Amino acid sequence: MDYLFIIGITAAVLTTVAFLPQVFKVYQTKHTKDISLVMYIIFIFGLILWTVYGVLLNSLPVILANSFTLILCFYIIFLKIKYG
Repeated sequence: MDYLFIIGITAAVLTTVAFLPQVFKVYQTKHTKDISLVMYIIFIFGLILWTVYGVLLNSLPVILANSFTLILCFYIIFLKIKYG
């Protein structure tokens, strides 16, 4: 495997997994008061652009990481709206 691909996959996994504790905490506590909806909306637009960038470059790590993080962010927004 190419070392650049390994670095990309590792970075993708770490930055995506970083969102899991937030998702689990919100799911368990149903507390979303301290979560900024505006921050997540802006972040989602950035993730969409990163995903498009990854598609244009045909970069699997960029596509997968940002797509999965998008799903997690949409889920947090869903919970924010549901419990907020």
